[in-house]
Order: sequence, then C-alpha cells, then structure tokens
Amino acid sequence: MRFGEFTLAAAGPIISGIAQLERPPPNYTEAPQVPEHVVIVGSGPAGWTAAIYAARANLSPVVFEGAVTEENRQNGTMPLGQLALTTEVENFPGFPAGDLSAYFKTSLAEEHHYLADMHKKEGVSGPELMHLMRQQATNFGTKVITDDIVEVDFSSRPFKLTSSQGETVEAHAVIIATGAKANYLGLDSEEMYKNRGVSACAVCDGALPRFRNKPLIVVGGGDSAVEEADYLSKYASMVHLIHRRDTLRASKIMADRAEKNPKITIEWNSEVEEVLGTENDGVNGVRLKSTVDDSTRELEAGGMFVAIGHTPNTRFLEGKLEMTDKNYLKWTVPFRTNTSVEGVFAAGDVSDDYYRQAITAAGTGCMAALDAERWLAKEGL
Repeated sequence: MRFGEFTLAAAGPIISGIAQLERPPPNYTEAPQVPEHVVIVGSGPAGWTAAIYAARANLSPVVFEGAVTEENRQNGTMPLGQLALTTEVENFPGFPAGDLSAYFKTSLAEEHHYLADMHKKEGVSGPELMHLMRQQATNFGTKVITDDIVEVDFSSRPFKLTSSQGETVEAHAVIIATGAKANYLGLDSEEMYKNRGVSACAVCDGALPRFRNKPLIVVGGGDSAVEEADYLSKYASMVHLIHRRDTLRASKIMADRAEKNPKITIEWNSEVEEVLGTENDGVNGVRLKSTVDDSTRELEAGGMFVAIGHTPNTRFLEGKLEMTDKNYLKWTVPFRTNTSVEGVFAAGDVSDDYYRQAITAAGTGCMAALDAERWLAKEGL
C-alpha cells in the first residue's frame, strides 16, 4: 500500500496505533467534571503544533484527532490531517532528502517502527511527518482521543464539546484546527491515481521529479487554477488548463497572465471525463469531453492538478462562530488567532483560504497555543 492511500480494510500500518487510543475516552458522565485547560479539535500540522506548545506550557491539552471511519475516509478527515494523504514532503523545513529509517526507530513509539521499514529513504513523507508531530505532542503529555467533535456549546463557560460517541468534555479554552479538504471531480479514475499523478496542490507537489519536464493538466477556471498553472509552468513542458466554459472565472489580470504564458494552453469548453494511467507508472493522460457536443479527445500528461476550491471542515460550527462567505473561520483580532467567541481560537487551513501549506498551518498552531495560554493567564484559569 502506498502512503496516503487510506482504506479501512487496508489502512494497515499507516494508522495502526491511531485506532488504539492514547488513553480510553474519558467517561465524563460518571464523575464530576473538571474542565480541561485546552481542548484542540483536529490533528493536522496546526493541531499537533498547538498541542506541543500547550503541553510545554503545562496546560495538559486534550486533542480530538478524529475517528477512523469510512465517512471520514471519504471526506478526507481521517486522523493526522490532509498531510497524511500525501507522499513526498520536500518543503517542510528540517527534512532534506535522506534516509530517516534509523531516526524513526529512536524517535517513534515501538508500534510505529514499521515506518522505518516502509521508508523510501528519499526524505520524509506526509504520514511520516504527521506521526513525528503526533509523537512529539504526546511526549510532552498531550492526551489524544480518537473521536470526532460533532457539537459545541460556546454560549457559556466552560465550553462544552460533544463527541460522536456521545461524551461531553468541558474546556476553558478551545483551539479549532480541523483544516479544509480539497474539492475533487469525483471520478473513480481520479481516486485511483491520487498520489500517483493526481494532486490538489501545485506548490506542494509540482516540483517533484515525476512532474518535471512533462505536460501537465490543471482543472479549473478561477484565480487559484491560474495560479497553479502559472506555478507549474516553471517545471512542466506544457500546462493544459481545462475549463468548462469559454471564458475564465479568474480576475482579468490573472486571466491575461494565463493567456500570455507561452507554456499554458487553455482547453476551452472541456471537462475531464477520465484520468488515464497504468498501475506501474500512474497518470499518463486524461480523456476530455466537450461541454458543447459529445466529442472526446485524449491529452498526454504526467499529472493532473485539481484546482476547484477547498471546503473548510466547519459544518459542526455553523451558527457558533463567525465565518467568511466561504465558511472559513474568521480571525477577529488582526495578527491573532482569536475567533468571534472569546476563549476560542482557530489555527491552520480552517481559517486560511490563501496559503494552505503545512508550514503556515504549523505556524498558526503555535500562535493559537500562545494566544490560548495568555488568555487563560489573563482570566486566571
């Protein structure tokens, strides 16, 4: 099984140890409840970084990392976040290319030593990096619960959060780090070739050897799609920008940039009908279908990048916190992670529709933990 290809039947070692909780879920209904200092909801780079900083501040954070369920697999909200659905990670500082096998055996808990055997010896992968972050957080005493928070009550303090198992936890401060999932086309062939030539992040993956000096596909017509195509044109031999209509939705300046770039060809009135490839080599092309007639054609390509937006994981927060028109959580204080409810903070892609990088998510996770620590101190909690 390749890194990032999660199925409940074949998830195997990638999530072994996650399904086994760091501690049993607390039964808050059987004893008087003492509110937690900080509860962190989410387990990507933002969540684990927040946990590391909060734990080192002696706040004994509790992380709800998400449940291992088929619904979460389909939604891309499994434990360890979106980064666990990627392969090589070349742009996270501190992890240059190299063999990390020995390091895994000394840094990770024994049940995760299998990562050393699966390691490709080319640097760190997404799942590996996330396991390292998780381990670092638990080393400092972070308590981890493998369950989803499905309901929150921020109307009074301490705050109340309810899990999918029906348990309720109280907290003086809450950090939301549930991330955002990339929108895909929904094709079976697209799902088959994820991490084997299908990606939703050009900045994350575009410079990888498998995409260099090859024709590439970008799907979309907005500013993000043009930005992805423009970025990829630095590495690809040609970029085909696939758009359903005869004009781009992108802003005029971005549309002009795409049309003037000699390495970008806009394929008007077209949609991807099927991603083509082989088991051994991954993506080698796409089949396009016209949106004005029934004609189809094939394009050779070494990869396909989907740029049709992201959906933040904020549904369970509707009506509880102020959001943008795209349902991202709003930071209500400039350069701080405060949300519209005092004592609730937001970190990572759940509040970032612009950068969406592991390193920026980790940075805001640090900020949220520091903001929460200082707010708790101010409140005398």
